Amino acid sequence: MSLRIKAELMLVSICVIWGLSFIVVKDALSYASPLAFIAMRFILAGATSTIVLRPGIRHLTSDALRAGGVLGLCLLGGYVLQVSGLLWTTPSKSAFITAFSVVLVPVMLALGGAPLPRSNVVAALAGLSGLYVLLAPSRTAGINRGDLLTLAGSVSFALYIVFVGRYANRFDFRVLVPVQLLVVGSGAALALPLDSYARVEWTPRFVAALAMTAFLATVLAFSVQNWAQRYTPPAHTALILSLEPVFAAAGSRLLMSERLGARFIAGSILMLCGILISEVWGGRPAPIEV
Repeated sequence: MSLRIKAELMLVSICVIWGLSFIVVKDALSYASPLAFIAMRFILAGATSTIVLRPGIRHLTSDALRAGGVLGLCLLGGYVLQVSGLLWTTPSKSAFITAFSVVLVPVMLALGGAPLPRSNVVAALAGLSGLYVLLAPSRTAGINRGDLLTLAGSVSFALYIVFVGRYANRFDFRVLVPVQLLVVGSGAALALPLDSYARVEWTPRFVAALAMTAFLATVLAFSVQNWAQRYTPPAHTALILSLEPVFAAAGSRLLMSERLGARFIAGSILMLCGILISEVWGGRPAPIEV
């Protein structure tokens, strides 16, 4: 089996993990508040990645530390908003709305002066159409605040992707990954005294969710993605990673009996088309200095 096939199979495996992690986090929020869960997950993941990736620590410089800090702050905003949104929305909707960050990246780069291909404009319109279908309130209910929080989180994740494009070739990922994970965990922990709803119930299900998200969905997945993308063409990577919300929807339907109506399916297809157009045909503009 070639390295490329192995890499693509590994990318599929982490898409399954990331997709199912939306369901796991939704369940974990029955036993812990969002900030408490994020703090424990990322401190545990950050400490583990520091041990696993310790050969890269010798490359730690003040510039690398600053870069990791910026990435960590973007991730912190994204995860706090996304996980808080899961209190009110479903895992499948959360996954598709979060994936909108891929469509936002070229738009953000264009605002900084980078060219915006026509295909990215089409992708943005498809993604916005899908968002409207997913988020527009029904006659009996207003806009779901969980969906709005998740959408704000996707903006933060898009900023994270922009900064990754700036820093990835300048610094060793073995330095950036532990620093950014520890920044997320530490930031959430520092904010805990401000959270009047902070709580943790140490049940077996919560411990299992914490272990799954910290070790599999964070340390393993981040490491595998960085390794696999060295051997997989960008278009193939984009196609594979677009499966994440699909796995989330399938898992939510099978494990939580979530009803996926025609409106959800239509909106999801439009968003998926936007993601694929942006990543496969749109190309990646050169990152701007931000």
